[in-house]
Amino acid sequence: MREVFQQELQEVQERLVEIASLVSISIENATRAFNESNVSLAETVIADDDKIDTAALELDELAINILARQQPVARDLRIVVSALRISASLERMGDMAEHIAQLARYRFPDKVVPKSLRSTFAELGSLDVAISRKLVELLRTEDVRLAEEIRNDDDQIDALHLSVFDKVLGETWKGAAVDTVDATLASRYHERFADHAVSISKKVQYLATGEWVAAEL
Repeated sequence: MREVFQQELQEVQERLVEIASLVSISIENATRAFNESNVSLAETVIADDDKIDTAALELDELAINILARQQPVARDLRIVVSALRISASLERMGDMAEHIAQLARYRFPDKVVPKSLRSTFAELGSLDVAISRKLVELLRTEDVRLAEEIRNDDDQIDALHLSVFDKVLGETWKGAAVDTVDATLASRYHERFADHAVSISKKVQYLATGEWVAAEL
């Protein structure tokens, strides 16, 4: 029975990696669709979000089943409970990618943000993609150095997010009302995507080291 239980815990970890991989593909496609005004790619992201939702739901069912049958304790219990919380964060990251893609679809054939902000959003997208890839590796390896890198990348995203607000609220901003709304929403989606990754990295670091790292979301 113990061997079966360990196999189930391994399956939980493998499924988390699979979901994180789907999320990574989703944010990469979403940011490309956003920056390139690629409606076909945007539609792919929107359609594929169901795959992330389904995978997260199936993982949750597995974790709940393990709790009911195996009644794990100590680290094993923390693994299963953390998996449920990580699954929820990954599902929300998929939603953020979908929201970014939806903006690209709504504004097609135009680009979502004015030219003055495009380099900022290209950088936001690049950082989110980098974070998503590091998150896949973090879940696979529990290498806590990656958790620190994710938090550092998130700091850069936070700074860019604030710069978008400074831009659209500044006296030199010439964008229409719809441009202001789009830029504000898009920036928030990028920022929240990274916040969820930080939340996951904290949980993984705790599992790996037993030490909780406080961080604001």
